[in-house]
Amino acid sequence: MTTDKHPIDDVQAVAALNKSFLRLREEIGKVIIGQHVIVEQLFTALLAQGHCLLVGVPGLAKTLLIKTLAEAIDLKFSRVQFTPDLMPSDITGTEIIEEDHSTGQKAFRFIKGPVFANIVLADEINRTPPKTQAALLEAMQEHNVTAAGVKYSLEEPFFVLATQNPIEQEGTYPLPEAQLDRFMFNLWLDYPTRAEEELIVKNTTSPLVAKVENALSGEDIQFYQELVRRVPVADNVISFAVDLVMRTRPTEERAPQFIKDWLRWGAGPRASQYLILGAKTRAILNGRPMPDIDDVKAVARPVLRHRLVTNFSAEADGVSPVQIIDRLLNE
Repeated sequence: MTTDKHPIDDVQAVAALNKSFLRLREEIGKVIIGQHVIVEQLFTALLAQGHCLLVGVPGLAKTLLIKTLAEAIDLKFSRVQFTPDLMPSDITGTEIIEEDHSTGQKAFRFIKGPVFANIVLADEINRTPPKTQAALLEAMQEHNVTAAGVKYSLEEPFFVLATQNPIEQEGTYPLPEAQLDRFMFNLWLDYPTRAEEELIVKNTTSPLVAKVENALSGEDIQFYQELVRRVPVADNVISFAVDLVMRTRPTEERAPQFIKDWLRWGAGPRASQYLILGAKTRAILNGRPMPDIDDVKAVARPVLRHRLVTNFSAEADGVSPVQIIDRLLNE
């Protein structure tokens, strides 16, 4: 891609992206204390044109993190609080009847819903019925909304981040595995360290308000999304990613015995695609022109965590998908 604003050479573009990413982290750090790994993984998914499922207990600033990310990239942000009575039209938009006062004729007009934004935060997505969940997930996959037979394209870049509370499961509608597979990453937000929490309390109880400056624009994001696709990958790195995914399938002959003992289902081909896209993005974010096997390993947890379906034996043995992933990587 050649523009007046962006570098013509891909090597220069990688260097420019690395510089912009460091500035982005600095801007987000004005508001969000710590969470450097989560910030990098969120930005990785955005550049790889994937979506994220963020799991964390209340009070860990999930909403603030996404809002700050949108401000630092100068993107339109919208938040939807999912509730049991939320309807699909509350997300995608609805048609209303308008009367033309000059002619007296009535006509339908489509009012766009909150999904028409660059970054959409779907708060507690498991609180709403499957019909409404499906409306959002369809928009995520197709990047458009259809109303009354008319297709409306969503503005690019388009990034959805859905949150879930791992504590309260009463009155929830868990996402089916087929819909979980639409998310590139499943990220777990941990508690801050003691030093970080002291700094959070100090910053949020003072009258000072941090001002976040734009580090990137929507046009920059689209340019770097195209750059990710052009990043070359060695055959051995692709083989490692595909082999790792295939070894999660209990029916595969090469699968280790512990996989056959603990898993009902393994990851599908979409996991292999996201492992490579995540590895490519991570490499150029760190200023390297090509990914290596360590980059694949670094994104294996968030890519595979929600794609492995454990069986009763795993639950009885107290084994989690993350422990299974770590054992696979160690072998």
